[in-house]
Amino acid sequence: MTRGETTHACHLGTGEHRYRVVDNFAKLPDGWTLTDVASVAVDSKDRVYVFNRGAHPMVVLDREGNFLRSWGEGLFSRAHGLHIDADDNLYCTDDGDHTVRKCTTDGKVLLTIGIPEKPSPFMSGEPFHRCTHTALSPKGEIYVSDGYGNARVHKFTPDGKLMKSWGEPGTDPGQFNIVHNIATDADGWVYVADRENHRVQVFNGEGKYETQWNNLHRPCALCCCGGAKSPTFVIGELGPGLDINRNVPNLGPRLSIVDAKGNRIARLGGENGPGVASGKFLAPHGLALDSRGDIYVGEVGVTNWKASFGDQEMPAVVRATRCLQKLERVRE
Repeated sequence: MTRGETTHACHLGTGEHRYRVVDNFAKLPDGWTLTDVASVAVDSKDRVYVFNRGAHPMVVLDREGNFLRSWGEGLFSRAHGLHIDADDNLYCTDDGDHTVRKCTTDGKVLLTIGIPEKPSPFMSGEPFHRCTHTALSPKGEIYVSDGYGNARVHKFTPDGKLMKSWGEPGTDPGQFNIVHNIATDADGWVYVADRENHRVQVFNGEGKYETQWNNLHRPCALCCCGGAKSPTFVIGELGPGLDINRNVPNLGPRLSIVDAKGNRIARLGGENGPGVASGKFLAPHGLALDSRGDIYVGEVGVTNWKASFGDQEMPAVVRATRCLQKLERVRE
């Protein structure tokens, strides 16, 4: 436990955006651990794909959390981003070997963008140096956020040919300070989580800056949902990353739900900092919704533990399954 927490289940949010926390969601084979869950995706049958940094990089669960299968052993270096298309193809972004792999739901690799284990020069603008996530245009073009060793967004054809790139380091519009996640909507707008600039930037499909969403704290995960006519977005925000503000309230980690103009609709958690108890977050890093509107949250609680808790001992559950959470939408 941390900070006097209890372990009872709870609810988050209000009104139409109220969720029940499903405790102990992932039911893994004996001895298995997820460790950090970098990202998560849900297919057309509501199967949950858990892209993690444990020994079994892609763990597949049903919507009740029952284990179905795993794959990716020996293929991935360091899980980071996961996107699924309308045909249930998975786009797996590996920031450890600087690639994006398009895979079937049983792990067959259909396309690889980038050269494994050969990053481009640091901040060169050339793909990739620790790429972070992918999103697709309405035409199936592939956007890649890139990432830790670059400050760019790259646009590729559906078969992986580079079309254009934009972005550079900095704080001005169109510049990035860790371009960490990316999403698109049905109209082709591109939304980029500019993490350490505390904003989401919005571009047209050709990379022209349009606007930005502020009043966010280290936006890390980004998911477009809610339908083509009135899309909404769920944003996972990290908590403080510095010793000096580690215990400051109202900075997350948390989830924010916003409309297509970035106006906040709801906020889930984060008032009193991170934790392992029900209703708390550690470090939201990847998000997905299923057909019923339930939210799956992948967290990098192992990597982020020291930043959040200093020298406190990390409970074993964090490494085992706690970095995956399910929030079940409550319907009146």
